[in-house]
Amino acid sequence: MSVTVPRSDLADTVLGRLVTTFSAAADPPRAAHMRAYMKDVAPFLGLTSPIRRELAKTVLAGTPRPDEDDCAAIALRCWALPEREYAYFAADYLRRHIRRCSSGFLPVVRHLVTTNPWWDTVDALTAHVVGGLVAADPRLRTAMDAWIEDDDLWVVRTALLHQLRRKESTDAERLFAYCLRQSGHPDFFIRKAVGWCLREYAKTDPDAVRAFVARERGRLAPLSAREATKNL
Repeated sequence: MSVTVPRSDLADTVLGRLVTTFSAAADPPRAAHMRAYMKDVAPFLGLTSPIRRELAKTVLAGTPRPDEDDCAAIALRCWALPEREYAYFAADYLRRHIRRCSSGFLPVVRHLVTTNPWWDTVDALTAHVVGGLVAADPRLRTAMDAWIEDDDLWVVRTALLHQLRRKESTDAERLFAYCLRQSGHPDFFIRKAVGWCLREYAKTDPDAVRAFVARERGRLAPLSAREATKNL
């Protein structure tokens, strides 16, 4: 599904400041190292997370709270820039303001998840952005039921991890069903995500996870089972 970048004066202001501020702080030697570490998925400016977040405060100083169109415009325009730090900025921005977005924002997030994807950007959008939307509108659980069946592994990973921070509010039945649905997936990032979401839920209900893994060990990938029970 294609998405359109909304018109947004706030996005004009933020993007203008952002590109000027981030590019002025670029560190080419560190950028080369970061690009290699991320398997050459994208170029980098070479901004460490603490530096990037400090610069972001300068970029956003005095700006008003965004509406949904502002959030979409800022995120989509950041994602279209080549250097990875702009996507990180956008993910942080969405995490901060996701409560200002409706369930209709989900197609924008799907576009972000599937555009130049790797674990760094996808995982930044799972629990707090996608998870925030689903928590605010439980009707989106049906969208997650579709995502877990998707052909795109990053969409599947997002569905698996969207409840990562829900704790007692976790829909355990859905979580376990998702893990079983993708238990035989050939990709490392899905097998790892199955174990990760189970391990996280084990902090809330260790007995349920222990019992699930014991019952389904024959269906779970060894990596998933190890990750799930690492701290049990």
